Amino acid sequence: MLRFLVDRSVARRLARTFPYGTLTVNITGAALLGFLAGLALPKDAALLAGTGFVGAYTTFSTWMLETQRLGEDRQMVSALANIVVSVVLGLAAALLGQWIAQI
Repeated sequence: MLRFLVDRSVARRLARTFPYGTLTVNITGAALLGFLAGLALPKDAALLAGTGFVGAYTTFSTWMLETQRLGEDRQMVSALANIVVSVVLGLAAALLGQWIAQI
């Protein structure tokens, strides 16, 4: 439900030619997962929070489908940008989340 709300909220504000909503969901999810990894949580609690909430919130399959559709529409630059930006920002967000949890 939260994923849908965030995706639609972002999509209403930005152009629909690029999947900004999914990008936002996945980047914020990576930051949250990094934050959880940086906390001194018991292993079971971290696993539950990470796979339960963050796993349900983020969406790998939608990211791949949207990238594939960009390719079908011959928007190769956008498709490649979606992959590169998602991976780079996702890693940066996870590291930032972990760093925040440790300060």
